[in-house]
Amino acid sequence: MKLIIQIPCFNEAETLEVTLNDLPKHIDGIDEIEYLVIDDGSSDNTAEVAKKWGVHYVVRFRRNKGLAKGFMAGLDTCLKNGADIIVNTDADNQYCGEDIEKLVRPILEKRAHMVIGERPIDDTEHFSKLKKKLQHFGSWVVRKASKTNIPDAPSGFRAYSRDAALRINVINDYTYTLETIVQAGREKMAIMSVPIRTNPELRQSRLFNSMWGYIKKSMLTIIRAYLMYRPLFFFFMIGSVLFLIGAVFFIRYFIFMIMGNGAGHTQSLIFASTMLITGVQTIIVGLLGDIISANRKILQDVQYHVRKLDYDKEGDKNDANYDEYEIISEVHDEIDKLL
Repeated sequence: MKLIIQIPCFNEAETLEVTLNDLPKHIDGIDEIEYLVIDDGSSDNTAEVAKKWGVHYVVRFRRNKGLAKGFMAGLDTCLKNGADIIVNTDADNQYCGEDIEKLVRPILEKRAHMVIGERPIDDTEHFSKLKKKLQHFGSWVVRKASKTNIPDAPSGFRAYSRDAALRINVINDYTYTLETIVQAGREKMAIMSVPIRTNPELRQSRLFNSMWGYIKKSMLTIIRAYLMYRPLFFFFMIGSVLFLIGAVFFIRYFIFMIMGNGAGHTQSLIFASTMLITGVQTIIVGLLGDIISANRKILQDVQYHVRKLDYDKEGDKNDANYDEYEIISEVHDEIDKLL
């Protein structure tokens, strides 16, 4: 059983070594533990720090592409290098490395495909009151959209089985945390949460510049993910409301017309017709979206089998798309050459 721990990084030369030193070297039930760093176009010497420490793999983007792209590139590399379990953690040492065992245990015991670490949000001192409330609210929204019971949806401390990683496909460029939960929930994956500990803050979060920006991007991510999986329900509800408003105004006009005062309420008829037509069109959009969603599920299934065939082939471990990123494996050999 092989575990690869991946760490997305962007200018993390100062904190990366602290994080790496905190990672476990042995876990019962795991035969082999390897480490992977995703250098998302850093302008400092993040990659050099990783190689000097002895990280097995470094994925290096030529320019910054965002957390979601880095996460997916990490998954791709882990799968190509034979990972049975993949753990994702942050480079700022926010999460306690010893708790990785808590994440992988449910997967080893065949109880889950995906495990998310639940932070003690209310007890985290460097979280403001507003941030704590927003974290709870955002997690509630994700639970409703994904039909899961995950209490800490934004947590980046999580583990994936190989099968779950093969099925994951992040579309947005902002973050993977919310979309992957919605996808896992809607795909009926076994997903669970375990309580974990956090370390003192080494630096401020770089995921968002302002609280409003974080809220806006997070809500757009959730809505987009929800639309991918339940477009008919979403548009049917909106279309039904519009149709109902139109019906009410049409009935109002009809009553006035019976009373002989219809000429004075022509605007009600125009508004009612507009709402009725818009409502029907919105429902039709939902039907088209549902058809597209069905086709997307077929494509996802095809993608899963193609990935499975591709990553299970021998000799593909060091393949990479060098137009997108560079994979440096066998780092120890590189260090030996330098010495």
